[in-house]
Amino acid sequence: MRVALVHDYLKEYGGAERVLEALHELFPKAPVFTLVYLPDFLGPHKSRFNSWEIKTSVAQHLPYKNKLISPLRILAPFLFKSFDFSNYDVIIVSATGAYNPTILDKKKAKIVCYCHTPPRYLYGYATARNLTNDPILKVFAGIANHILRMVDFKASENVDYYIANSEEVKGRIKKFYKKDAVVIYPPIDLPLVNVNSRKSNYFVTGGRLARAKHIDIIVKACSELNLPLKVFGKSFAGYGEELQSLAKNNVEFLGEVTDEEKWELLKEAKGFLFASEDEDFGIVPVEAMAAGTPVIAYRSGGVKESIKEGKTGMFFDELTPQSLMAVIKEFETKKFYPEECKKHASLFSKERFLKEFSSFVSKIN
Repeated sequence: MRVALVHDYLKEYGGAERVLEALHELFPKAPVFTLVYLPDFLGPHKSRFNSWEIKTSVAQHLPYKNKLISPLRILAPFLFKSFDFSNYDVIIVSATGAYNPTILDKKKAKIVCYCHTPPRYLYGYATARNLTNDPILKVFAGIANHILRMVDFKASENVDYYIANSEEVKGRIKKFYKKDAVVIYPPIDLPLVNVNSRKSNYFVTGGRLARAKHIDIIVKACSELNLPLKVFGKSFAGYGEELQSLAKNNVEFLGEVTDEEKWELLKEAKGFLFASEDEDFGIVPVEAMAAGTPVIAYRSGGVKESIKEGKTGMFFDELTPQSLMAVIKEFETKKFYPEECKKHASLFSKERFLKEFSSFVSKIN
């Protein structure tokens, strides 16, 4: 069986790229087709893809391509169609919701789409960038998005099998694409460390520092309560600077960290705070639980499937600092058990993902 992997673009390292790594582990000889590959922007994760066969589109040769990720949405359908898949039996698409990678010319191959989400910017979900505050841009964005929604639906018809990364995304696939999907939760690389029963006094948050994650709410809440907070991750669209302007001396910004540093932060923390809106699945909260750390999360999206309320974490119900502060105060009075958090997180292991995905692909070939 000849397999090709397709990914929107490779410029950042997050949950979607961890899934791509797991897929490449299953199919190590499969080339990865992507619009652009920008290893210099991958920070401490730069070397992860060094040995892979990566095939890029003509967009790779554009000047300032790192600044064109969003505008490339217009050209993405044409660029994906330019790839030659005539020698493949199965095309596995890791669709992050950035572009329309399933619109490719599949020839005789079957397309399996692992869908992290339909494009958030097309269907009213919060995104990393907010360009529609400008009235002129709002008009053009509305016209472009209407066209791209039609393109996106057409691309969905090209898919033979959908796999969703959560029940939340399965519902979106049914709503927007009128197609059924199987749920296979994304892989969590469980740490080979002992959990800490004696925690430090700080809270932690992090991952992608993007506006849809609402980390400003977390910064404000912890600053108001004067609680130590550590924030890790790469900033997007100037959001990191905004967060630093809101923070008091209780907040420490660590920037992008290595996996080893991340696990140490999560293991030692009193709790992981998560305020993402309409989260597709949410890998970092599960990583926190895998490190033995309970999670306080906004009750929205995929985290409702991964957190056991009262056992491995708690939820707050309004996207306000006040709502989060109230739950933090309640959290401080409760007892959570690191081993129970870690045991629950094991349900989302990479081994489980590899087994389920391999079984699915073997049935369609």
